[in-house]
Amino acid sequence: MEIAVSQIDLLITHAGQLLTCASDGPKRGDAMRDVGAMEDGAVAVKDGVILDVGENEALEARYDARVTLNAQGHVVMPGFVDAHTHVVYAGDRVAEFEMRIQGATYMEIMVAGGGIVSTMRAVREADVDQLVAETRQRLDAMLALGTTTVEVKTGYGLSVEAELKLLEAIARLDQSHPATLVPTFLGAHAVPPEFAGRADAYIDLVVGAMIPAAAAWYARSHFARQGTPFFCDAFCEAGVFDAAQSRRVLEAGKVHGMLPKLHADEFENLGGVSLAVALGAVSVDHLDVTPDAEIERLAASDTVGVVIPAVNFNLGSCHFADARKLIDAGAALALATDINPGSAPCPSLPMVMAIATRYQRLLPAEALNAATINAAYAVGLGEEVGSLQPGKRADILILNVRDYRHLAYAFGANPVATVIKAGAVVSP
Repeated sequence: MEIAVSQIDLLITHAGQLLTCASDGPKRGDAMRDVGAMEDGAVAVKDGVILDVGENEALEARYDARVTLNAQGHVVMPGFVDAHTHVVYAGDRVAEFEMRIQGATYMEIMVAGGGIVSTMRAVREADVDQLVAETRQRLDAMLALGTTTVEVKTGYGLSVEAELKLLEAIARLDQSHPATLVPTFLGAHAVPPEFAGRADAYIDLVVGAMIPAAAAWYARSHFARQGTPFFCDAFCEAGVFDAAQSRRVLEAGKVHGMLPKLHADEFENLGGVSLAVALGAVSVDHLDVTPDAEIERLAASDTVGVVIPAVNFNLGSCHFADARKLIDAGAALALATDINPGSAPCPSLPMVMAIATRYQRLLPAEALNAATINAAYAVGLGEEVGSLQPGKRADILILNVRDYRHLAYAFGANPVATVIKAGAVVSP
């Protein structure tokens, strides 16, 4: 019997390794070692969505494509998802980089008026056009390195007006740049100078004014219309905000329909993981000093743990989050760049994978799943992106290597040959 041939927009053929990273939820335990690999695979795309994934011969017989891309035996995989970034900002902090080389710590720089507050000043002075223009260059670099979905936090404004300006820049970039952006409100990122010594008063402002304003902005935005989630985050850390203050922020966000996330355990443990789990946070991020009891609590929850080794690398630290222990305990683990002007000026998830395999003892397959399917669930988009499965958005990478392990094995160059976003080639 003759097989009917379906018309499609794009057929990617002859993938030497086709990696689906397929899963119906964030991967855990042994599943982290399974990247869903098949030899000589193909992907069929129609209307920007994956229609079929399977053996090359079968798909070539089944579909008539308007465009065919021959992967020539190279790796084909899902686009990366960066689950934790501060990519929208103005200026840089290269002078602080030199200070750290000379021995100044992150917290010492922050106390001296540098760090987040330094970028706050630059953001307050910039208009939305400047923020968009500067950030677009960083997003271009991330896209070329394979990142097709980006969580983006505010937190460099620290006033109602400036935080809304950052949200507007995020919205404009999402509408004009090929990458998909997911907004997170992080008004509780630091205490601005005008509230020095009055952290509780600043939290009053965040809870009473900023969060309602951010929620109203979201309700009017295209993000709400298209169903993109909106998150609320806080920096639960010594010298910044304690657990009680962080709880106030996240609970207020939930009242306004914002999903909770939390920075926790970057330098000191304040019980942030337990707080995040108790509030049903979608993710809890950093986890550099999380104790065993809280690792077990995280593993027993639906909250994704996001580790960010580029920060430790950039700060010259030899201490990293115990990602190996997190996976072995059964936690859902994701990787992210944390791209920002101070602690992680890094646009590259392949570089993050390289660090994680060396210093956090992840296997290349675990690092890959952490930067794709698990990262997608960490930003509330696990049903839409992060794997090559029928019905998901066709965000696909063709690498310039034939073995996916080169993503982590090699470092310093770009392993991505072609980036496909929603079925269209967007890079190079």
